[in-house]
Amino acid sequence: MSKQAGNATAKLNVKDLITTGIFSALLFLALLIGGIPFGINPVTTFYMPFGSALLGGPILLLLIAKVRKRGAVMIAGILSGIIFIAIGMHWAIGLGCALGGIIGDFIAGIGKFKNMKLNTLAYVLVSLGSTGTFICYFADPQSWNTYMLNGKTSEGYIQTMSANAQGWMLPVILIGTVLIACFSGFVGTKLLKKQFEKAGITA
Repeated sequence: MSKQAGNATAKLNVKDLITTGIFSALLFLALLIGGIPFGINPVTTFYMPFGSALLGGPILLLLIAKVRKRGAVMIAGILSGIIFIAIGMHWAIGLGCALGGIIGDFIAGIGKFKNMKLNTLAYVLVSLGSTGTFICYFADPQSWNTYMLNGKTSEGYIQTMSANAQGWMLPVILIGTVLIACFSGFVGTKLLKKQFEKAGITA
C-alpha cells in the first residue's frame, strides 16, 4: 500500500519513458485522425477540435493507469504539440497541447493519478490544446492568415475559411470540445474499468 501511495511522486524510469513515448504517439494519431475529416474542409475546419477530442480519451487514461507518475501526461501533451507544429499546424496548437499536458499532469497528480474524474479533466485540458489555433484566429485573423500562408496553406483555403468565420463560433468550439472530451474520457473509464481496478484507481 505504501509503495502505491508513493508511486505518484517517483521519477519516471526507462520503462515508463518507453510506455509514455508509445502512448504519446498513439494519442497524437488519435488527435490527428479525429480532426482530419473536419480540417481538410475550410468550412468545417473550425470544428476540428471536436473530432480530435473524440478518440483520445481511452488512450490518455490508459497511459495514466500504466504510468501513475508525474511527467507522463506532460510529456504526452508536449510531444503531441511538437509534432503538430512539425507537420505545419499553427504554433498555437503546439503551445495549447503543451500547456494542457503540463496543467493536466498537475491536475491528475492531485488525485495521485487514481481519480477518474481528475484524469478525465487532464484529458479535457490536453484536448483544448487544439482550440489554440482558433483562439489566435479570432483574436487576430490577419496575423493567423499570414502565418499559415507562410506555412504553405493555400490562399483559397484561407479565403473560404475567413468567409465562413462567425463570431459565435469560438465559444461553441471551446464548449463543444470540453463536452466531447468529457464524453471520450467517460467512454475510456468504462472501456478500461478492469485495467483501472488492477492499477488501484478509484472513482
